[in-house]
Amino acid sequence: MDHIAAAEEQIVNGRIKRRLEEVNAAAQSQLSPIQDHLNFTLQQAYFKCAYECFDRSRTQEEIANCVERCSVSVVNAQQHFQGEMAQFQERMSRSLMVCQDKFEATKLHKNRVDAAKAMEVCVNTSIEDNLDTLPHIVQRMKTSFSIVD
Repeated sequence: MDHIAAAEEQIVNGRIKRRLEEVNAAAQSQLSPIQDHLNFTLQQAYFKCAYECFDRSRTQEEIANCVERCSVSVVNAQQHFQGEMAQFQERMSRSLMVCQDKFEATKLHKNRVDAAKAMEVCVNTSIEDNLDTLPHIVQRMKTSFSIVD
């Protein structure tokens, strides 16, 4: 019976891993317009602005200050994006930890197959709940960055 339970647990772990890969793909897909905006629109504006800073009539300090001013919007946007993604990942991680804790507790008083199946249900629910928040996060960032669809 131990071999069967271990095999079942491996199968469930494989399905969970695939679901997590789906989350990553969905996040990449939904976030690509924002990343494009950061990587192209804002970076392009930064480089154009910074280019204008290089004037022989300016001192090195004036040039450095000018370039730094040019970078403010792109740095702020990148920090905002990274903060939003860190919060999303933290929420996902916490909810998956709850599933792991439930799995460990269930293993103690039920068999491993039932525990693994219960964990899969928990993980799927957690993933769906987190994926449901992703469009709202994306829209909030689009609004913040003035990205028009």
